[in-house]
Amino acid sequence: MLRARGGWRALRRCASLPRARRAVRLRVREALGAPEPADEVQVQGWVRSVRSQKEVLFLHINDGSSLENLQVVADPSLENRDLTFGSAVEVQGKLVKSPHKMQNMELKAETIRVVGPCDIWSFPLKMKKRHPLEYVRQFPHLRCRNNTLGSLLRIRSEATAAIHSFFQDNGYVHIHTPIITSNDCEGAGDLFQIETSNKARESAEKTHFFNVPAFLTVSGQLHLEVMSGAFTHVFTFGPTFRAENSQSRRHLAEFYMVEAELSFTESLQDIMQVMEDLFKTATSTVLSKCPRDVELFHKYMAPAQKVINVTEKSCNCVAAVDLLVPGIGELCGGSLREERLPFLKSRLQRLGLADAYQWYLDLRKFGSVPHGGFGMGFERYLQYILGVDNIKDVIPFPRFSHSCLL
Repeated sequence: MLRARGGWRALRRCASLPRARRAVRLRVREALGAPEPADEVQVQGWVRSVRSQKEVLFLHINDGSSLENLQVVADPSLENRDLTFGSAVEVQGKLVKSPHKMQNMELKAETIRVVGPCDIWSFPLKMKKRHPLEYVRQFPHLRCRNNTLGSLLRIRSEATAAIHSFFQDNGYVHIHTPIITSNDCEGAGDLFQIETSNKARESAEKTHFFNVPAFLTVSGQLHLEVMSGAFTHVFTFGPTFRAENSQSRRHLAEFYMVEAELSFTESLQDIMQVMEDLFKTATSTVLSKCPRDVELFHKYMAPAQKVINVTEKSCNCVAAVDLLVPGIGELCGGSLREERLPFLKSRLQRLGLADAYQWYLDLRKFGSVPHGGFGMGFERYLQYILGVDNIKDVIPFPRFSHSCLL
């Protein structure tokens, strides 16, 4: 009992002692946009440039939160051999108003700690050099350190959030459609079939694992059609796969698709309106939230695109629509779905698929309604709004025929 009381008294004494002031940790974006100076600030990031003069040391650091770097001003005595371009650092000091018109704030360093040194001689990205996108594509583990890819990834993140917000604001339910499927949605034949590893193959041959051929999905449409039978508006946003042996600047083996399905609609105009609203809303959000990042692409890649075309077509008695954009081709494709049970049944029987797709016929038997939907290639969307020539440069880790780095 006495020992317990002594412990409580020691805790009270410790609690009454004055606490050391802890530095406020800021992201680079927060430091640059700070409304007023601040003492005891800590910023962490990677060195983008080092310039040492007789009386002052200048650093520019970046942590991925902003295209702009934060300038650090320090005493030359804080410099050491590990403080180089590419090194990871932790800087503590005072945030002060910058005398330069091009920046709001700068950090007056009191301490600089090199968290991770960088071997600048073998580091493939060089200071103050504009590397071609084809060059940095060779280094998938380092390309995110490049300014252009950094801007792309911030834009991609904002565009993803904008797309989700658009659908949620309009009453859509987000569905996680499966990546592994037994369905060939588009009938193109360019599917990746799932195979078991060598280690599991012997037992898999006995159990046949899924009991049916399984593939990586080419589209979530069929699963969305299932869900649209219970929720009138659904969407999915996830990876899709095509086994096309193509080196085209518009094709990837793994890419992301935005897909939506609407119930109780008999008009192709309804589908077209959602496509148009999605495009406009997402693009407006990206332009407002990432102006400097978008400006980098429009300045060095291509001017902003302004012309789009919409074409309507009829395919197998079903009304369909494509959204075509210059330099890219098809950006969105949609249609009204076939709802006539006798027509579907006879077609599936002719193809010998009636048993495999009995579930699809069931959808037309049990409370079916007119419905339709569309899909938009996310990477092609980014290509178009940013003017990027090659689709491999708008995805973090591009997968295409004969290439699966990292």
